[in-house]
Formats: sequence, C-alpha cells, structure tokens
Amino acid sequence: MSSPAQTHIAPSAPEDPLSRFAFIKAVLGPVMRLMFRPQVEGIERIPGEGAVILAGNHLTFIDSIVLPVISKRQVVFIGKDEYVTGKGLKGRLMAWFFTGVGMIPVDRDGANGGVAALMTGRRVLEEGRIFGIYPEGTRSPDGRLYRGRTGIARLTLMTGAPVVPFAVIGTDKLQPGGQGIPRPGKVTVRFGEPMEFSRYEGMDRDRYVLRAVTDSVMAEVMRLSGQEYVDMYATKAKAA
Repeated sequence: MSSPAQTHIAPSAPEDPLSRFAFIKAVLGPVMRLMFRPQVEGIERIPGEGAVILAGNHLTFIDSIVLPVISKRQVVFIGKDEYVTGKGLKGRLMAWFFTGVGMIPVDRDGANGGVAALMTGRRVLEEGRIFGIYPEGTRSPDGRLYRGRTGIARLTLMTGAPVVPFAVIGTDKLQPGGQGIPRPGKVTVRFGEPMEFSRYEGMDRDRYVLRAVTDSVMAEVMRLSGQEYVDMYATKAKAA
C-alpha cells in the first residue's frame, strides 16, 4: 500500500533573504522600474511594521515581480516549487532570484496543497511580516476578476492581520497570456485602505463568515482594478 501524500512546506525564511532582497532591489530595481514604469497609488496605506496581508488580482506572472520592486518592506508570497527546482545555471539563478525577493516554494499539488499554502501564510504573518496573496488562486484567464477563495479570510481571522487590498493594472498587456518575455510598458498598482475583521474573531471555521469576508475583500479589489467581476472560480473557467 502506498504511503499517504506528504505536505511539503518550505522554511518561511530563506537563507539570508534580507541582504539578497536589498541587493536585488538595488541592482535590478532600477531596471525593472525603467521597464515597467510603475505608477503607484496609496502605498502609504501599507503599515510600516507588523503582520499585513496584501490581497489583490492576478493577471500575469510579472505581478509577483512588480510588487517586490515597489514595496519598501519585503513581500513574502507563495510560488510553485518548480520555480526553485530547475536544473543548470538558469535553474539556480531563478531559485536565487525568487527566494531572494520573498517567494516561498510550496508543493501545492494534491489534496494537501491548500493546507500547505495556508499554514505557510499563517507562519509568515505570525512572524510579523507581509504576506502577499492572490485570492483568485490562479491567473485570470481573460482579464476579468474571478471569485476569491476563502483562504484569505481564514488567514486574517486566524492571525488578526489587517488586509490591504491592491490592484495591478496593465501587466496583462505587457505579457499576454502570461507567457514569454514581458515587453516594456506602464504598470499601475493601487492600494486600498486596510481592512480588519476583528468582529469575526473566533469564527474562522464558519463558512458563511469566510465567504462574507472574502467577498468584501474582492469587492475592494474590483473597485481598485475596475475589472468586470465573474462569480465563478478561475480554475473552473480555465477548465471549461
């Protein structure tokens, strides 16, 4: 009989991340800014210290590159473990870059993948850091905003961390379909007011509360992004 699937959760603090983060921002930051010309609105709404959840839309791969470039604090986010397991020089460079900017590789395949992502996010927040999350769970297949998954609600209710909604605008025009090398262009990133849900403390297992919290966050993301909202999970839309 085969053994049950194991949930792999990578350490929440990659080796020497802050020095690499500072180096990457100092060396590659100006290049990224020149390439993407980010226009940032409301970044002062991100608290200067303590646990924070950044929750926003996900149009393409480079969303996770733009956020670390514009943020003064390191934004920790979850990525596919294949980003750090590549072979050869290219694989090592990708692993060095992604873990340096704050990505934590998590094996999200199988039934335990969601648990691994949730527990990793909780640990990051309990360390007083910023955790970035895309509630849609995957990139939008057509530029519209899809229904959020309730992991975002579980995280804020379990940790008490405020949620700062954000919207990335224009990255899908620079990297259509999320494939290939992005072309230069202008990207806008908007941050909303912090949202707190202390009134629901202790209710992180109530599915109605989880849905209400998630929907309220997604409503703010929709307002910031101007996207059309689709009351369907993006993964279902991709499979259709």
